[in-house]
Amino acid sequence: MAEGKPGFFKRLVKGLAKTRDNIVSGFDSIFSGFSSIDEDFYEEIEEILIMGDIGINATNSIIDHLKEEVAKQHIKDPAKCKQLLVDSIKKQMEVEETQYEFEKKKSVVLVIGVNGVGKTTSVGKLAGKLKDQGLKVMLAAADTFRAAAGEQLTQWANRAGVEIIGGQQGADPASVVYDAVAAAKARDVDVLLCDTAGRLHNKKNLMEELGKIYRILDREYPEAYLETLVVLDGTTGQNALVQAKQFAEVAKVTGIILTKLDGTAKGGIAVAIQSELDVPVKYIGIGETIDDLEKFDADSFVNALFDIKNESQQ
Repeated sequence: MAEGKPGFFKRLVKGLAKTRDNIVSGFDSIFSGFSSIDEDFYEEIEEILIMGDIGINATNSIIDHLKEEVAKQHIKDPAKCKQLLVDSIKKQMEVEETQYEFEKKKSVVLVIGVNGVGKTTSVGKLAGKLKDQGLKVMLAAADTFRAAAGEQLTQWANRAGVEIIGGQQGADPASVVYDAVAAAKARDVDVLLCDTAGRLHNKKNLMEELGKIYRILDREYPEAYLETLVVLDGTTGQNALVQAKQFAEVAKVTGIILTKLDGTAKGGIAVAIQSELDVPVKYIGIGETIDDLEKFDADSFVNALFDIKNESQQ
């Protein structure tokens, strides 16, 4: 996000307006309404964080960190806690630069997620983003379950200007990945992005399907760096967290793509997912065009949430 296209921050601020109304207005009344820092003060903050979909684990960590800083800095005035709270939320959400290791190596990125969360769209946008960074990208249409998935991905491949390897509807997803790996190696591709089906209501099938794909990658392309990203719909709040946990049970999840953050009141879920799963949100999406996916940047996200403008974000 920080190095993204100008205007992304403004759109993020706009997109998070409902979440901000949900969380920040409540904070402002606490910071101005309390005359001292006591248990009631912390409880009120805790309640707003939980109501804002930030989740129990993240909320506890944020409150603990806040209490530590208040004690360390001998703060007595509740109003002075606002910046501490902002910093504490940022600390919860930091994503290290090492989390994007796959961009620097020959890699395979599996993208999983239930239908309707913007998975195929995210694969297309990510392909465009990586290509803009000068990488040679190929797509594998391994979601052979949904009839329109292959066509949709082909449109995105054309938009992004990258090659695509597809399979017929109903084909074995693992065989599509097998063909794509052979093509990626032959054409010296940097990143092979695989769109896979995510059917959580039948976890056993999903597990077997992913297991098969992982085995093929292990056998056919052991030197490739493997990244598994789960796409979640930001508007679904706690439900997204439940989905993330279920996917983490069946796949070696290394990151999250959080979509549809424009216009949701549940943007706080980004904090919860990271804290509960110990898996970072690596990309966020705030719209429909190819430029509307950006690397997640805790600083920008929390600034947008609280509508704090940095010099670089004017």
